[in-house]
Amino acid sequence: MSIYSQKQQWKLWLLLAAVVIVGVSLWYTNTLVNKIAKEERRKVKLWADAVQKKANLVKYTNELFNKIKIDERKKVELWAEATKQLSKDLSDYGFVLKVVSDNTTVPVILADESGTPITSRNLDPAKEKDKAYLLQQMEIMRKMQEPIEINIYKGQKNYLYYQDSKLFSELKNVLDDLVKSFISEVAVNSASVPVIYTDSTKLTVIASGNIDSLKIKDTVYLKSTITDMAAHNQPIEVEFGDGSKSYIFYQESMLLTQLKYYPFVMFGIVGLFLLIAYLLFSTARKVEQNQVWVGMAKETAHQLGTPLSSLIAWLEYLKSNGLAQDTAVEIEKDIKRLETITERFSKIGSTPKLDKVDLVGVLNEAVNYIKLRTSKNVVFKIDTGNQKEVIAQLNTPLFEWVIENLCKNAVDAMSGSGSITISITDQTQFVYIDITDTGKGIPKSKYKTVFEPGYTTKRRGWGLGLSLTKRIIENYHSGKIFVKSSEIDKGTTFRIVLNK
Repeated sequence: MSIYSQKQQWKLWLLLAAVVIVGVSLWYTNTLVNKIAKEERRKVKLWADAVQKKANLVKYTNELFNKIKIDERKKVELWAEATKQLSKDLSDYGFVLKVVSDNTTVPVILADESGTPITSRNLDPAKEKDKAYLLQQMEIMRKMQEPIEINIYKGQKNYLYYQDSKLFSELKNVLDDLVKSFISEVAVNSASVPVIYTDSTKLTVIASGNIDSLKIKDTVYLKSTITDMAAHNQPIEVEFGDGSKSYIFYQESMLLTQLKYYPFVMFGIVGLFLLIAYLLFSTARKVEQNQVWVGMAKETAHQLGTPLSSLIAWLEYLKSNGLAQDTAVEIEKDIKRLETITERFSKIGSTPKLDKVDLVGVLNEAVNYIKLRTSKNVVFKIDTGNQKEVIAQLNTPLFEWVIENLCKNAVDAMSGSGSITISITDQTQFVYIDITDTGKGIPKSKYKTVFEPGYTTKRRGWGLGLSLTKRIIENYHSGKIFVKSSEIDKGTTFRIVLNK
């Protein structure tokens, strides 16, 4: 089993383990969230039931108050009617005053014809002697009830001003406080439930709680929120017994809403963590690979340098001792080839110099070198699209190395028999170079794997050729190289993209 097959299996196992861990974590978290959500829903239900019961209590209190109000009103009216009847009998004015003084519940003020207060009853004891206060109360009473006219003597009259009984007023204040307390408790609730309290129109807000007060002023937002609340929970109808209705709209608490999205947030955080971890490890691995590549290349160049110098010296010695000219020329070619290889390795790891050169000429040089060292059963063809010259930014020794590696791989894929076609497409910004062979092809799943260090289909081989090719094109020429297309037993096309 190759290292890349093992690597793929390890990736699958690690991915499976990560999925299981994330799945278990999300399942457990979701279970906890559901339990908390259930408890929150129970609290919201209890709150809604408590509000409904308190609304019923307020309604009952209001109905009771209305009964007392009716009874008190009847008493006040009977008292006022009795006072009127007594005032018609002028024989005993003192008795009328006694009726007024014996009254312990109805606030009254007796005034003369000019409206000057004479006496009062059941008002604020601390202010009963304050004429301004009495005049103010008389004006309030006049608006509520017509004063009782009392004939005293020879057309002289007094007027008796009165209002609802003291008990009735106190009960009304208690009821008002109860209603205000009810509304306040609905808005500011311990369950942290977003709530909107409206009148019978369901548009005018009486109170709200746990909702942005500025947003509530937006009629569109208000209408949308009320509709959404009504869709999720039946609004609580409140009737205080006075014939008018109001409505309490509510929805799930903010905590419960946040808990719904918690598993997704957690999944996102875990996913982001795994992504960052993968990127960090991948970057570290690539840096380490680069260091190994550079170290190996530099060491190879260094190791080649010593025997190469020795070979040059031995060649000169052999020439001086009558070495045949043809033999000397061939040895010189091989020495130059070794010098080129040494130069190529020495450039790995350093920033190469790119020059504007004729790509057609460089391709011809590289192909001619390979052609002389390849079987005659392999046909080479360079298609330039009728262009004699195509200028591109290249480092010639390194780019020739790329073409040699691709052509050697193509020859091996064809088992020494077939055709290799190199096509050049000159565009405005880029130059496209397609190297097509008629070999055994590459499975689609291996399009990227073939460029990994160590990947090879040969029994003897290190699997470094295409990896080195990719580094030269992408790292040193800022270009791209990839498998453009491939069919099993029909051939493969590699594409190189260079900046002009």
